[in-house]
Amino acid sequence: MKDAVPEMLTQARRVPMPVGLLTGRRTWLRRLVSWGTAAINRAIDLLPVGRWLHMRILNALVLTRVEMPLVPRSRGLHGIRVAFLTDLHAGSFMNERDLRRVFARVAAERPHLVLFGGDLINTRERELLLLREGLRRLSPPLGMFAVPGNHDLFWGKDLGLWCAFLEEHGVKVLCNRGVRLTWNGTSFWLCGVDDLTEGDPDLRLALAGRGEDEPTILLSHHPDYFFEAAANGVDLTLSGHTHGGQIRLRGKAPLHHSKFDYDQGWFVEGDSRLYVSRGIGVTFLPIRIDAPPEVPIFTMVAQDRAAPRRESIVGEQAPCKQLLTTPSDAR
Repeated sequence: MKDAVPEMLTQARRVPMPVGLLTGRRTWLRRLVSWGTAAINRAIDLLPVGRWLHMRILNALVLTRVEMPLVPRSRGLHGIRVAFLTDLHAGSFMNERDLRRVFARVAAERPHLVLFGGDLINTRERELLLLREGLRRLSPPLGMFAVPGNHDLFWGKDLGLWCAFLEEHGVKVLCNRGVRLTWNGTSFWLCGVDDLTEGDPDLRLALAGRGEDEPTILLSHHPDYFFEAAANGVDLTLSGHTHGGQIRLRGKAPLHHSKFDYDQGWFVEGDSRLYVSRGIGVTFLPIRIDAPPEVPIFTMVAQDRAAPRRESIVGEQAPCKQLLTTPSDAR
């Protein structure tokens, strides 16, 4: 683990907008290129080799079981299990049957809370229909919540249909807003922000209503938002977007999606922590190298020292390498 940002930065900071071919805002030309790429995705998926490659990825999906130690003020949340699903990219090689399989595995873990970190679809709103059967398999007692990702906002900022579909299927959308949830008499604030590159994230609105010193979990599709969240007392930020690089060579990702190199796993600043999931789906090609898909399953644990503990990983194939060994390790 490494410190996420320099200590000298103050609470007045705002996250800088990512820039670049892969990380900045889409122009209409880039949007059309992305649409063309998605069309190629769908064509490849019809070929036997494309389907074979995708099934190899799906078979490598791991459930990353993570113990999340709690700071003293939040120890009443001990025992909550949280499933975090992000970057499904339904429609980009991921069909309805694939999604049912993924959601069934998550349901078998019996999480108390299910969170979606954005990029549920790839480029077309009708890809939402692929999620219907899978969502019906989930019924966590604390509910299901989601934030949008850049792909969910592919054709613009109107999330009307996206939100309506999710709400109809039991998923509440936390786009620049929060809700108070209670576990065994202890409340915590769950909130989410709009996507950093395609939307208009506003942490002030997301935190509006949070009680003084109330434990806080933030959903942000783009991990760079941790730069701002950590300065505002957010205990845990959950993000995706990076796919863990999707292709890693000698432990490093040639393509970067984060200004701060928040690529996968844990990052920490003071008592604030960020977990970046590698996500479930893929874009461009059905290939992952040294970045297997994952669904993190967090268990909140009361203990003296508030630092994430060793992960255990359960998958259908050989597990990926440990992302964290001890709280003080440099990554």
